[in-house]
Amino acid sequence: MNSVNMSYALIRHMRRTALLSQRIRLESTMTNLTPEDIVFRPPLAQWGKVIREAEKIVGYPTSFMNLRWLLSDEFANLAMHLRTVVGMNHPIVKTAKMLLYNEHNNLQPWGLVILLLSKAVNPHTSLLTSTVTQNQRILAELTEMIRTGHYVHRGLLNIPVSDRNKNSDTAIFANKIAILIGDYLLVTANGMLARLKNQDLSYIISTALRDLSEGEFYGKRDAQNMPLPGKPVNNPSDIYNICGDTLPLEVKDVSGSPIREWTLRSLYNGGTLFGRGCQGAMLLGEHDLEKQENAYKFGCHLCLAWQAATEVQKMTSEKDSFSLVSAPVLFALSENQELYKLVENIENITDVDLDQLKVEVLKTNAVERTRLLYVEHADKAKSYVETFEDCQSIDTIKQMIYTL
Repeated sequence: MNSVNMSYALIRHMRRTALLSQRIRLESTMTNLTPEDIVFRPPLAQWGKVIREAEKIVGYPTSFMNLRWLLSDEFANLAMHLRTVVGMNHPIVKTAKMLLYNEHNNLQPWGLVILLLSKAVNPHTSLLTSTVTQNQRILAELTEMIRTGHYVHRGLLNIPVSDRNKNSDTAIFANKIAILIGDYLLVTANGMLARLKNQDLSYIISTALRDLSEGEFYGKRDAQNMPLPGKPVNNPSDIYNICGDTLPLEVKDVSGSPIREWTLRSLYNGGTLFGRGCQGAMLLGEHDLEKQENAYKFGCHLCLAWQAATEVQKMTSEKDSFSLVSAPVLFALSENQELYKLVENIENITDVDLDQLKVEVLKTNAVERTRLLYVEHADKAKSYVETFEDCQSIDTIKQMIYTL
């Protein structure tokens, strides 16, 4: 069987598995051992319609942007090994389902927004337009690929040496596959970046990679390296300035201040990557520094707005789980500092009674404050994108911002 057929077989198998998982609720503890829910998009029914309309503008279905690497020889070899762990509930399986089972609420809009922004500012009559557009499309693809590779890497299980036995062999093997798949995506993305032969673009994307790496070491962590909230402080600051320079993100006086801690964690976990992707589209189009900075800030604020919207939905849903470092939890801990005892000094996030914590969070005004956080960042994203040419692409982006 050739590599393309093997990859198609994997896709069909993963989709069938995803359909089955909708009907069966797995109760293994591994289900909860997943990264924070950093998804950066409004998880709503109208979202699929907006995506389809936007894809008509850019000319092709960006929801399948990563299909090219899925059908490569290298990935096909990894896919053969991935099939051996499909039956278990390792986080890499959950990630693969999310990537391959393309429901409307799994669509990743980063590349699409970058292409819409590029289309809005590219000259219509220049002889260089086709070359610039092609490079911007490559940038959109590699941005998605870096994001996906990072997400795959974070879905590893930490199995202490003392707990390893024959029953954990499959999980350890799945960890190795996750590392290889993540490495493959990141190396491929960096190769695409190098082939663009733009030193300035390589530099700004490398700063986003730095932020992704530093984010994995920020704050307290449990045994599975899942993030834990900082201890609430009195009189927390509610301002975190997003600056377009390439210096490391500000971490002083952040932990324990709900807005500052949430903003920093969200920027670390991909916010700056998307911002640099938007900035890079302006750079490839040879636009001035002001437009580049506006594009960066637009991308960051858009990610923050979508993240806040997602966290509101998860906290108000009866079945969805939520992160301990989500904005509603951080706001609740700041308002009622006694709640911090529920998450203090825990070895594993699975030890936390999430049902009890959710009840206590909903007793505070944390959800409403998170809604206001969404509105604040959505309005800022809108103000920055309006600095570009008024056209159908920009109108579609504004529609995507407010699809709630």
